[in-house]
Amino acid sequence: MARTTDGDGAPVPRKLLSAATRLFAEHGYDKTSVQEIVEAAGVTKGALYHYFGSKEDLLQEVYGRMLRLQQERLDAFARSDAPVGVRLRSAAADVVVTTIDNLHDATIFFRSMHHLSPEKNKQVRAERRRYHERFRALVEEGQSSGVFSAATPADLVVDYHFGSVHHLSTWYRPDGPLTKEQVADHLADLLMRALRP
Repeated sequence: MARTTDGDGAPVPRKLLSAATRLFAEHGYDKTSVQEIVEAAGVTKGALYHYFGSKEDLLQEVYGRMLRLQQERLDAFARSDAPVGVRLRSAAADVVVTTIDNLHDATIFFRSMHHLSPEKNKQVRAERRRYHERFRALVEEGQSSGVFSAATPADLVVDYHFGSVHHLSTWYRPDGPLTKEQVADHLADLLMRALRP
């Protein structure tokens, strides 16, 4: 029976996921072996296969973990009683901050998607689409109520913002001139200016 925690009390799945995320981001999914992951996590291969089944399952969980976090936060913004402009700006800034907070995950997301089987790839894309659709619904709500300009289709507005978010892992550095909050504010403000009636 595989242990649920290691010697220092950390959950084994979390240790495996943390080690895999770092190694996939630094060396690439295809150049990282199961042996390297378990050694970095300080666990056995049996523990990895008990919790994840395969290296590909670990990769899928890297995507799933980030998508679940961001979906949960977006849902909370969308459900709040704040005006739609406040809700959208908060969500637009939050996705930037959470992406920067999980920069290894974001790096892996766009570099290694093609390593997933067609079925797993389809599942991840469906989760990502759900997030984008919820975000788009906020844009559409503001457009239909006249708070936002409807000159640009909501789909294009969403693609514009997420194009910026998806490239954060290629240029953002924690020791750079801007904090994650400053980057989030700038990108959210750009989005809101684009929607100004």
